[in-house]
Amino acid sequence: MISRRSRWSWYFYDFGNSAYASIILLAVFSAYFKNTVVGGAEGTRLWGIAVGIAAVAVALISPILGTIADFTKFKKKFLFAFTVLSVVFTALLFFVREGDVFSGMLFFILAEIGYRASQVFYDALLADVSTPDTIGAISGKGWAMGMVGGIIALVLVIPIQLTNNVDNTPYAFLIAAGFFLLSAIPTFLWVREIHEAEKLPENESVLLHAFKNLAKTFRSVKSYKEFIKYTVSFLVYNDGIMMLMDFAAIIGATLFGLGMIELVIFVILIQITGAVGALIFGRIADKKSGKVAVLYSLLVLIVSIGALFFIPNHVQIWFFVVGAFAGFSLSGAQAVSRGMVVQLAPPEKTAEFYGFLSVAGRTSTFIGPLVFGTLSFRMHNWAVNNGLENAEEYGMLWGVGSIIAFLLVGGLLLMFVKRIQTNGQVTEFEAETEADIEADIEVD
Repeated sequence: MISRRSRWSWYFYDFGNSAYASIILLAVFSAYFKNTVVGGAEGTRLWGIAVGIAAVAVALISPILGTIADFTKFKKKFLFAFTVLSVVFTALLFFVREGDVFSGMLFFILAEIGYRASQVFYDALLADVSTPDTIGAISGKGWAMGMVGGIIALVLVIPIQLTNNVDNTPYAFLIAAGFFLLSAIPTFLWVREIHEAEKLPENESVLLHAFKNLAKTFRSVKSYKEFIKYTVSFLVYNDGIMMLMDFAAIIGATLFGLGMIELVIFVILIQITGAVGALIFGRIADKKSGKVAVLYSLLVLIVSIGALFFIPNHVQIWFFVVGAFAGFSLSGAQAVSRGMVVQLAPPEKTAEFYGFLSVAGRTSTFIGPLVFGTLSFRMHNWAVNNGLENAEEYGMLWGVGSIIAFLLVGGLLLMFVKRIQTNGQVTEFEAETEADIEADIEVD
C-alpha cells in the first residue's frame, strides 16, 4: 500500500528542484551569464556550450548509475548525492561576477550535472509512489507542485531584482540552492523503495554487475519496439523543449528587451500556466493515452513559438501571452513524457530504462543547445557582415526556428508509436513475453 505521505514527499522534491530550474535556467542566471558575465552574442554561444557539456556528462554516467540503482535499490542514495552536488555548486554561483567566464561555466556545469542526473533517480521513484492506473495523474500532480515551488522561489527573488543593482543578482542563486535543499528533505525521509533488492551473483562486484546488466539492457531493449520508437521521438522533441527552457530568458531579453524583473514575472506566469497544463495533460494521458496527451501539448507549443515570428520586436505584452500558452503545453509534455517511460519499461528495470532514455535524451540535448547557440551566433555575424540592422535579434530568430524544427520532427515521429493504454489493458508491447525477449538476445 502506497502511503499518502510517501506520495506527497515525492511531490516535494519537484517542488524544490523547480527553484533551480526557475532561477538558474529560466529567469535569472542564464540571462545574467549571457548579458553580464560574458555579454553579446558570444554569451549565447557559450551558454549553449555549457548546457551541452553538462548534457553529455549526464548521458555518460546515468545509464550505469541507473543500472546500479535498480539491483541495489539505491535510488534514494544516488538521488541524495546528486542533489547535494547541484545544491553546492548552485550556491557557489554567488561568487560569479562580470568577466568570470570560466568559473561561471564550471560551477553551472557541475550544478546542472547534479540537477539532471538526480532527475533520473527521482523519475524512477515514480513507480514506487503510483500504480499503472494513476501514473499520469501523479506525474502531473508532481509537475504541478514543481510549478508552485518555482513560483514561490521566484517571488522570493523579486525584491532582489527590484533593486536594479546587478551586483545583488547573485543572491538569487543562494535562494535557489537553499530552497532546493530544504524541499528535498521529505523525499529522503519518507519515500520508500518498495521493490526488494536483487542479490549480487557470487564473485561479482556492484560495478561489474552493473556493466553486465547494462549490456544486457542495450541488447534486449530493441525487443521493446514501442519503447524504442518512443525513445527516438522523445530524443528529438525533448531537445526542442530543453532548448526552449535553456534559452527562454535569453530570447526574452534579446527580442523583447526584458530586464531581470520582467523575466522573473514572465517565468512566474509560465509556471502558473504550466501547473494547469501538467494537471490537464496528465488527465488526458490517463483517459486517452500518453501519446495523445504529448501530441496535443506539442501542437500547442509549436503554434505558440511560431507566433514569435509575427510579433513586433519589443512589444512585451504579446511575448507574455505567447509564454503563457507555451508554459501550459511545455509542462504538460514533460509531465506526461516521464509517465510514459514507466508505462513502457519493465517494472524491475525502471531506473535502467530511464538511464537508457537518458543516453538518448542527454546526448541529444548537447546537439540542441549547440545548434541554437551556433546558428544564432553565425546568423548574427552574417547579418553584421551584410549590414543588416538588429543583427543579434536576426540571429536569435534563426535559433527560435530551430526549436520549432525539433518539436515538429519529434511530434511526427511520435505518431508512429502505438497507442499506450493506461486502464489496465495489455498492449501489444506489454504482451511480449520474457521468452521472446530472451530469444532475441540469444540471436545476437
